[in-house]
Amino acid sequence: MRLIPVALALLWGFNWPAVKIALAEVPPFAIRMVGLGAGALLLLAVAAVFGRSLKVPRKDWRPLLVAGLLNIGVFNLAVVFAQLSTSTSRAAILTFTMPLWSVLFAYLFLGERIDARKGVALVLGTVGIGCLAAPLFQGQGALAGLIFPLVAALSWTAGTLYMKVHPITGDRVSNTAYQLLVAAALSGLCFLVAGETLPATLSGKVWLALGYHVVFATAMAYLLWFILLNRFSAGSAALTTLAIPVVGVLGAMALIGERPSLLDLAGFAAVLAAASLTMFSRPEAA
Repeated sequence: MRLIPVALALLWGFNWPAVKIALAEVPPFAIRMVGLGAGALLLLAVAAVFGRSLKVPRKDWRPLLVAGLLNIGVFNLAVVFAQLSTSTSRAAILTFTMPLWSVLFAYLFLGERIDARKGVALVLGTVGIGCLAAPLFQGQGALAGLIFPLVAALSWTAGTLYMKVHPITGDRVSNTAYQLLVAAALSGLCFLVAGETLPATLSGKVWLALGYHVVFATAMAYLLWFILLNRFSAGSAALTTLAIPVVGVLGAMALIGERPSLLDLAGFAAVLAAASLTMFSRPEAA
């Protein structure tokens, strides 16, 4: 169980440059429609092969729909437009203010305690994210580059807390697949309304990026996330994701040539310190 946060950091972190690469040839709503839809079908196939139940109890329909819309649908659409509005590095860091919102909202609405370790992690995470967001506040980026990541962060936080209050029963693989289908349907509706079209051909690099996005960053990572959320408190589960934007930034440097400033490096250090406080401490049971 302790390795799940590490796996999520790698899977979702490297998804940032992968999506950026794919966006060079695939329109935004299309990439989410295809990626989320294919990830859902892959998980349903896995569930069928291993004899998992594909039934969803009637009482879980609403929680599944809400989680699919907030945790996956709105979040992923906001993220893809964030990457079109600012650098991948800054989009990743600003989006992952969600652990800070989650701990705060869990304290306000769920009564979860903020202990000393979480408090220090919150302070370090806030400092790190502030360093990395500073250029946007200094007018060095479009306002949309701030708004879209914030929408993504709040959507994820709302979905996470909703699932803690209204947990979904049944098979995790099937439930994750259905939530991905809900998000894919939302993306497909936006695809049609926006009048986007699928490209006739794709380069090999984009095919690789899409393959990683579907298999690892969508199907596998979302399954791991919902397992983690089911086992630990909302605050603890969210704080472990603080390492994801750091991996995303490093991946953007390695794969698409982005270069951080000294202020960026200071932010990386603070966020890594915050993540280490939660990843390698004794987990808090839900």
